[in-house]
Amino acid sequence: MLQSLMTLWPYVRRYRAGLMLGVSSLLMKDVLAAALPVVIKYGVDSLTRGFQLKTVLQLALLLIGVSIAKGIFQYWMRVIIIGVSRDIEYDLRNDIFYHLVKLSQDFYGRFRTGDIMARSTNDLNAVRMMLGPGIMYWSETSIMLLLSMAVMLHADWRLTLTALIPAPFVSVAVVFFGRRIHTRFEHIQKMFSDISSRVQENLAGVRVIRAYAQEKAEVDQFENLNREYVRENIALARIQGLFMPLLQALIGVTFLLVLWAGGRQLLEGKISLGSFVMFNTYMGMLIWPMIAFGWVVNLMQRGTASLNRINEILHETPTISRPAGHSVAMHRGHSAQIRFSDVYVRFGGREAISGIDLTIEAGETVAIVGHTGSGKTSLVNLIPRLFDPSEGSVQIGGIDMRRFDPEDLRRAIGFVPQETFLFSATLAENIAWGAPEATVEQIRWAAGVAGLSSDIGTFPKGLETVIGERGLTLSGGQKQRAAIARAILRNPQILILDDALSSVDTVTEEKILNGLADVMRDRTTILISHRVSTVQNANRIVVLERGRVVEIGTHQELQELGGYYAELYQKQLLEEELEAIR
Repeated sequence: MLQSLMTLWPYVRRYRAGLMLGVSSLLMKDVLAAALPVVIKYGVDSLTRGFQLKTVLQLALLLIGVSIAKGIFQYWMRVIIIGVSRDIEYDLRNDIFYHLVKLSQDFYGRFRTGDIMARSTNDLNAVRMMLGPGIMYWSETSIMLLLSMAVMLHADWRLTLTALIPAPFVSVAVVFFGRRIHTRFEHIQKMFSDISSRVQENLAGVRVIRAYAQEKAEVDQFENLNREYVRENIALARIQGLFMPLLQALIGVTFLLVLWAGGRQLLEGKISLGSFVMFNTYMGMLIWPMIAFGWVVNLMQRGTASLNRINEILHETPTISRPAGHSVAMHRGHSAQIRFSDVYVRFGGREAISGIDLTIEAGETVAIVGHTGSGKTSLVNLIPRLFDPSEGSVQIGGIDMRRFDPEDLRRAIGFVPQETFLFSATLAENIAWGAPEATVEQIRWAAGVAGLSSDIGTFPKGLETVIGERGLTLSGGQKQRAAIARAILRNPQILILDDALSSVDTVTEEKILNGLADVMRDRTTILISHRVSTVQNANRIVVLERGRVVEIGTHQELQELGGYYAELYQKQLLEEELEAIR
């Protein structure tokens, strides 16, 4: 537990001045609160010796003054400590997000999106409650208990020891219930992650759900998860429901003991009426701290359980990171030659790439074709270091890619992945996403090169049209063209188009390729496609089969070779002829 809490130490240290001020206000509030029963004691003892109006007024004014001062310090105690906990929550949330952005692709294969969201929201809130109300009430309870005990021991140590008889039972109850609350809450948070993941997947795949008429099946599965979540929360509520009344029962026993023992001593003349009233006032004041102690234990157990889940993310290290020593800068004039040297890529024991040796010269346009699953996407994903080869090396300009800072390297690459992703923002913001300093004219130029200009006029607000989550309002072809515009606007040294024209018709494809001709002329370009029309004008065409290069050459050379590419070309020619007949 202590090791887990050390994660929070840098944040606590950052706000130590505010915390010290808050704890100082808390200490002053508790000192003043502990002084109130003493004032009452002297007032009652004075009245037993005879009524004096002047004395009563002085004591009344003193009680009012102390109460007002106590209220002021209590106000600032809450404002400062709760405020600091919010500041720590803000910093921790930013750090979690920054860490998530840095983590490599393999992390997102192991953690579900809904689970990550639950840890970043619900668990973080539990940690904030531990740091704010948890620390505040724990400090208030401890200090108030110590101050009260000190005064009570000074007044009558025998009566104080009598009042402490239930204390061991309180400790046993706290340990017993605390462990169960921690275990149960940790399980509940995991279930909340399952529910969040289910909701996220259903919302992201709502079109598929509707297409297959699976609404009722998904609702039923969600209901089962939700019912189990409620059942576990009710079980936790039962534990808490036993814990709090047990504490209150022990407090009641303490009151009975004080009344019984204190009443006897009062009748025997061993203590004054004022001391007896003071003891009972202290016992009344200690009711909330003792109840709060149980609540604090609850908060601490919830907070540590949630912190353990957050630490699972924070302790993840990216497999793709900056080199330990000096990194090489990928500047604008750096050679964009790409060389794959005996490259192997394995996923879970399966070879996606098997010993590829391939050199792509700077400024050359190379196309990659092959059956589905032949390793095309895996090969190009090595270039921006989305993952590293299991064996062999990938070099740019003769330098191993692992010597580059990944962020620096990726700034030099324009990448249109197979799965197009657009953000819930305007079309202009999506196109300029990789080049935020771009002007409207530059955005329009990139859109024109990508063949999107004619479509922009049909949108309600042109470039300023909000396209919805994942580009919901755009067609598949419009999404791909927006992604192409985004890639070329960055003016990259290396341009990668991974099946980026699959959703457009052949006429639009030809228009886009003509627009891209000037863009591709002075930069290293890699095209992946299943269409011969897309790749036939490339300087070289590489054919992959089961992760290996089986053919390489120009369009004409591969036709004459009579292999996979020639078969693909003949098949597509036949399809075009059949389409023309229809």
